[in-house]
Formats: sequence, structure tokens, C-alpha cells
Amino acid sequence: QVQLVESGGGLVQPGGSLRLSCAASGITFSINAVGWLRQAPGKQREMVAVISSGGSTNYADSVKGRFTISRDGAKSTVYLQMNNLKPEDTAVYYCNVGGTYAHGTYYPRLGSWGQGTQVTVSS
Repeated sequence: QVQLVESGGGLVQPGGSLRLSCAASGITFSINAVGWLRQAPGKQREMVAVISSGGSTNYADSVKGRFTISRDGAKSTVYLQMNNLKPEDTAVYYCNVGGTYAHGTYYPRLGSWGQGTQVTVSS
């Protein structure tokens, strides 16, 4: 059974930074793609960033140049460094492990979700 625990969210002012973490267990982390997705109130969940098992990355256009995804295989943990945060980044952020990453798009694995971590960007 896959277990994912996200952390690192919080309240930050516009222009600030946060670093999200997602610790995974119950899955062979090193051979799987990992995605960060977010869901704002009243909106569909959307992909923010993805990193393949080989380390290649892709980002939503809205976060390119501001967010960086990385992974630590030894710790089975993926990170999302978020800089220059904007109010429109406000959402619950989820990680997902083991989905399909093809042609720059990440298709989440069903049942492979954590509880999410709230990010609120507001002055």
C-alpha cells in the first residue's frame, strides 16, 4: 500500500518561498515518476511539476522559472521548491507517485495520494 506524506505548506506573502516535501513508502520510489499537483477551491486538480525516474523534469507554464522539483532516492522523498509565490499559487498541493509520465504530461496513479498540504499566498 502506497503511503505519501506531504509537508511544508503554510501561509506566505507574495514573493515569498516555501519548500514542500513528500515522503513515500510502500512503493519502489526510485523507478517511478513523481508528480506534484495542486487543487484550488472550485478548480480541477492540475499538474504543477513532474520528475521522472531518470531525473528529467517538466513544469506547468504558470510555475516555470519559479518552482523546482527534485528527488532524493535514498530518502524516498520528493521536494518542490517554490519561489516568488503568487496569490494564484494558493491551493492544496498533493504529490503522486507511480503515475505515467509521457510526452511531458503526468497521469496520476489512482490511489497514490497523500493528504495534501495547504499553501496560501496572501498579504
